[in-house]
Amino acid sequence: MNEDRHEAAAFKARVDGELKAFVDQEILHLVAIDEQLAPLAEQLRTVTVEGKRLRAAFCYWGWRATGQPDCDEMVRAAAAMELVHAAAVVHDDIIDDSPVRRGAATAHIALREPLAGRTGREAGGRALAMLAGDLLMSWAGQLFTSCGLPAAYLGRARPMWATLARELVAGEALEILRTRARPRADSSLQVIRYKTAKYTVEHPLHIGGRLGGGRAALIETFSAYGLPLGEAFQLRDDLLGVFGDPLTTGKSNVDDLVGHKPTALLATTWAAATAAERKVLRGLLGRRTLGQEGLEQVRDIMRRTGAVERIEALIAERVRAAGAAIDRAALPAPATAALTRLVGSAVARQS
Repeated sequence: MNEDRHEAAAFKARVDGELKAFVDQEILHLVAIDEQLAPLAEQLRTVTVEGKRLRAAFCYWGWRATGQPDCDEMVRAAAAMELVHAAAVVHDDIIDDSPVRRGAATAHIALREPLAGRTGREAGGRALAMLAGDLLMSWAGQLFTSCGLPAAYLGRARPMWATLARELVAGEALEILRTRARPRADSSLQVIRYKTAKYTVEHPLHIGGRLGGGRAALIETFSAYGLPLGEAFQLRDDLLGVFGDPLTTGKSNVDDLVGHKPTALLATTWAAATAAERKVLRGLLGRRTLGQEGLEQVRDIMRRTGAVERIEALIAERVRAAGAAIDRAALPAPATAALTRLVGSAVARQS
């Protein structure tokens, strides 16, 4: 187990190094245009400097599962997945108007600072953050295509980028369209699948597998593993969003409730709530001044209805499905060990 942790930490350090080198170089090019862009450049650095690097790990082990060897070029390609994630985080925080991420001001809040004293400061901060997110997605493609792997390898994986972008945007759009609507479990799970599960686990695995020349059966295994694990990842996020420690999660416990997001946790709560409990929920959800007292009321209803236990059961079901997919696959031993370990990293977490 200690060896596994060491290997995971070493891989994360490699990804961090690749990202830092790439972002530092791109920031030099950006600021060379005009020094006034320095605050934007600094925010781009801030949103890419930290992370668990799970998406990069799934991409890398998708490659290794094909029997391909370790190489720096593949680590660089995998690091591009983290720029996709950074872009999604920036855009998601704008959509949700979230003030805090990882214990610091979100991009659209931080980018108000260079506009201090001007009218339209809030709108300007959002606009600058939107542009930052767009640039991060562009950087992801740039890092991927310049990673150093042969063009023929990149050509095998390139179509997956269109799928990734289409399905990520679809998930975000569906969440917006269903926010403040009556909660439904099937609707919430569809949002989870497209907004998070696919781009967190399945798509990185597919991209890594296709880079390595993986056959159709292997790609199918990656879906059988990646979709339930990705859903479990987001279901854990739903629980942490309401019940986690903000000092650990780095964000407020009330964001999903104030935003009246179509989470599976809320849908499960609503389905099991009494008429009286639903009346209380209607009075609390979406209220910008929810506060600690309102949060505790919602938490109590979630516990009483059994929603928390049901979400934990859904997570456990999906973890078993992911594990079974790997057990059936007969992958190379290092890939089997890493993908098994990543199940715990994705689900058994506090942030």
